[in-house]
Amino acid sequence: MMPQLSRRALLGGAGTLAAALSTGAANARILPKDMDPLIGPGYRAVDQDEKGLWQLMERVEEEVSGSNLMIQDDGLKRYLGDLIGNVGGPAARDMRIYLARIPEFNAMMFPTGFTVVFSGLLLRMRNEAQLAGVIAHESAHFLRKHQIRQWRDMRRKTDIFSFLAMGAGVAGGAAGIYAGDLIQLAQFGTILSLLKYNRTLEAEADAMGVRLLAEAGYDPMAMSETWEQLIGELDLSAKYRRKRRDRDFSLFSTHPSPDSRMADLKISAAEVRQPGKTYDAYRERYLGALKELRPTLLDDQVKLNDPGASQYIIDTLAKDGWNGLLRFHEGEIWRLRNSQSKGDETRAAQGYAAAVMYPDAPPDAWRWHGVMLMKQGRAGEARAAFTRYLQMSPNAPDAALVRQMVAG
Repeated sequence: MMPQLSRRALLGGAGTLAAALSTGAANARILPKDMDPLIGPGYRAVDQDEKGLWQLMERVEEEVSGSNLMIQDDGLKRYLGDLIGNVGGPAARDMRIYLARIPEFNAMMFPTGFTVVFSGLLLRMRNEAQLAGVIAHESAHFLRKHQIRQWRDMRRKTDIFSFLAMGAGVAGGAAGIYAGDLIQLAQFGTILSLLKYNRTLEAEADAMGVRLLAEAGYDPMAMSETWEQLIGELDLSAKYRRKRRDRDFSLFSTHPSPDSRMADLKISAAEVRQPGKTYDAYRERYLGALKELRPTLLDDQVKLNDPGASQYIIDTLAKDGWNGLLRFHEGEIWRLRNSQSKGDETRAAQGYAAAVMYPDAPPDAWRWHGVMLMKQGRAGEARAAFTRYLQMSPNAPDAALVRQMVAG
């Protein structure tokens, strides 16, 4: 069986909001008012082909739920469960949600109603409304029965034996160097290919997602804000990589049109807003739910060594106010890239120096601030920084070494 979930297998083939970036917008915008749920509470597969798909999904959920990549935080799981309960529509009680520690912008709703959210998605969201918008979009795929519709469409167009072989190849190719035991299930690549929706289905999910979001009391404009942030991240990532804005979230990507899709989302949001009604983003509640996990999320992102994307994410989060945690990880971005010709060490030193000006600076900010000061020949200030580090983290793995540096 499959005790571990492959990061790239999920990332490469998933038909998520991020994967949908590659599909572009539909030619004609679908109206939110036309998007009614096709299923209700307690829905179960009826037709034989759908029953077979559900049986396979039950196996997948069993493996996903037991994967060592799932974040086991009871409070956060309750928070996400309540969130999908708010925006999941009439079948919300039948939905389950899992959080995978994968530092990418991604989420996916499987045909039986369970959702996998990547930790990188949580990092990028500025408030609860933005996250709720992504989950509402994924819930719409389930409520509109997109998975079985896509499955039947693919079966009509593809010889089933070739299709299954293609799916196995997708799983292996998507896994890359991150290959894990989960891709031993040959059909898993097919499942992920199934979740790569066509433009019409993505447009339906956008329209219905905006409607679900507004009905739950969230600002429906949050969905277009999320797209705007993603576009900006891709642009800055491409700039630092000296490439075009073109990240393949799916092995089956087509020509993207994210700007058009963002425009459609803004129009749809304006349509569903009710005059005089107050909508909330619930930022403080979201920050409270992520408080303990945020340092890990930032650390995971920075270690991807994608400086453009990481800097954009930090700058976006800082629109709500800088703090020591953000400044520290800003320093980490450039220390880890470590390009002498581009002044990365100077930028890193500036980030650490700024971080320690905040009361919430993590211990490592003082450690690296001390290292940078030492390199600049400012030994006295470096020893003071190291002393502060030891006060904050006396049992750190490198505490003995740092004490020797202070004494020296």
